[in-house]
Amino acid sequence: MGKFPYQKHEPDYDLFERLDTNKDGKVDVAELRAGLKEMGIFRQGAAQVKLREHIGDPNKDGSLDLNEFSKYMKEHEKKLLLTFKSLDRNNDGRIDASEIQQSLAELGMDISKENALKILQSMDNDGTMTVDWNEWREHFLLCPAHNLEEIIRYWKHSSVLDIGDSLAIPDEFTEEEKNSGRWWKHLTAGAVAGAVSRTGTAPLDRMKVFMQVHSSKTNPISLGGGFKQMIVEGGLTSLWRGNGINVLKIAPETAIKFMAYEQYKKLLSSEGKTIETHKRFMAGSLAGATAQTAIYPMEVLKTRLTLRKTGQYSGMFDCAKKILRKEGVKAFYKGYVPNLVGIIPYAGIDLAVYETLKNTWLSYHPDSPNPGVLVLVACGTMSSTCGQLASYPLALVRTRMQAQASLDASDQSSMTSLMKKVVAKDGFFGLYRGILPNFMKVIPAVSISYVVYEYMKTGLGISK
Repeated sequence: MGKFPYQKHEPDYDLFERLDTNKDGKVDVAELRAGLKEMGIFRQGAAQVKLREHIGDPNKDGSLDLNEFSKYMKEHEKKLLLTFKSLDRNNDGRIDASEIQQSLAELGMDISKENALKILQSMDNDGTMTVDWNEWREHFLLCPAHNLEEIIRYWKHSSVLDIGDSLAIPDEFTEEEKNSGRWWKHLTAGAVAGAVSRTGTAPLDRMKVFMQVHSSKTNPISLGGGFKQMIVEGGLTSLWRGNGINVLKIAPETAIKFMAYEQYKKLLSSEGKTIETHKRFMAGSLAGATAQTAIYPMEVLKTRLTLRKTGQYSGMFDCAKKILRKEGVKAFYKGYVPNLVGIIPYAGIDLAVYETLKNTWLSYHPDSPNPGVLVLVACGTMSSTCGQLASYPLALVRTRMQAQASLDASDQSSMTSLMKKVVAKDGFFGLYRGILPNFMKVIPAVSISYVVYEYMKTGLGISK
């Protein structure tokens, strides 16, 4: 064991005196803001957040006296010391770039050596390209992030951003989250957020399916014309056809995908070693395929119920019964192949774009772990949209095959022949029928799911 050079730091009283500029024996938000700015760690709204959530204000007077301040400093410093020691793997009392890189990798975030050096440089005051305890303490002294996992949590590609498709790589959870049981609360919050989001954007989703199946060069369907047609045929509530089962399938799909992902990760990674990004992608794709295989009959039911005419089915059980009686069990797996193939481009591009955007942002802001809501939502939206764009032709073919399952065997097309027919009849862009309502629902879907997710986290006690 190497010696840990814990040096005597500036007393809490001296720091309190520095922050208490008007010498009234208290530090208020304005003084804390000025102090943070002077130390180079000020961000808009940071002082209010630190005072309210992280430092604490027991008597709720909007300021801190010396006792309150000292209590925070002692508690915060203990946590900082534990984090420093966990990063200092060779126990030499200093943290270098490789130790930062290794620690981040263990929490599911692969960064380049260059980005690790940039993070290091943001804390390295003496230019040694290492960080000792005093530099570490000074950097995080008034920062809420006292645990490396908190920094990573900002950048986890969360299942909160529900845009109606469930093909993305599942969320990563730390060992602490798994052991404390918080993982299921995150999954529950994500599932409820997804349910509200899908219900809010259901009319646009029905329009997408409607255009994928019925629109063509000879039968063009506009957005306004399509909605008018649906309302005339079944009334305003018909815009939500198929939404019930679309919401119902969230819970089993999320649970199966999460459990399968954990098992595939164990199979693909060596004991005690971190899983690399390409193996994480493989595990995520296999988990997605497993979940889709299990709930695929519900996907077929969703398409049939979305496209149904008034009075055709009394509900999802009636629909399932009629399909089984008329078409047999095989009908529940029509379009399964293009659906399975579509997972690879969607999940791959989604993950690659998100990682690129994340690393780009981090390279410009190495000293700020929290990118803020707008950056996270923008990155998630862009990566998911790119994934959808790449896999959309396969999604269109899948939907048409699901809808055509009621045809005679001789009239039914395979994946490749159906794709050729669409291109021959409508050209290449025929494979993108319905893409407009699909893109129109992305921003409202992401916004609704994010807001609901945050409220659910608060309700379930995992908001911090």
